[in-house]
Amino acid sequence: MNSFLGATRFMVILAVLGALLAAVTILIYGFAEVVQLVLATIETGEVSRKGAKALTLEMIEVIDLFLLGTVFFIIGLGLYELFIDSDVPLPRWLAIKTLDDLKDKLIGVVVVVLGVLFLGQVVGWDGETDLMGYGIAIAVVIAALTYFLASKPSKAKKDE
Repeated sequence: MNSFLGATRFMVILAVLGALLAAVTILIYGFAEVVQLVLATIETGEVSRKGAKALTLEMIEVIDLFLLGTVFFIIGLGLYELFIDSDVPLPRWLAIKTLDDLKDKLIGVVVVVLGVLFLGQVVGWDGETDLMGYGIAIAVVIAALTYFLASKPSKAKKDE
């Protein structure tokens, strides 16, 4: 029974493959959007403040796609490291040894994604839409995530 239960951890490979496939799809889609955007910009040849603002907004939205792709990539790698093989040759900053490590990395990326989402709203602001409520909501979520990270016992305290 122990061997069977131990082997069930390999079911996580489905989640790993799904997360990596989602990451690749989102990243390729984002790259295709950048190429399409660059070609359209060259084709129109428009150089104006309005055009620059529109281009900036589009690029911010593409960066958001890349960040979301990165989230799925980190999830896939993290689950693989936690459940399948912990000796994956990755940069030290991407090493995930515990579920808390995975959560910490994800929270960091989520905070950046939220910031980029808000930046996109600010850049595309029409002067009429109320951004304060949106900004406050994002700030509250970021503050809660920051509090969550800060309130966890540090690794140094755990080792004592």
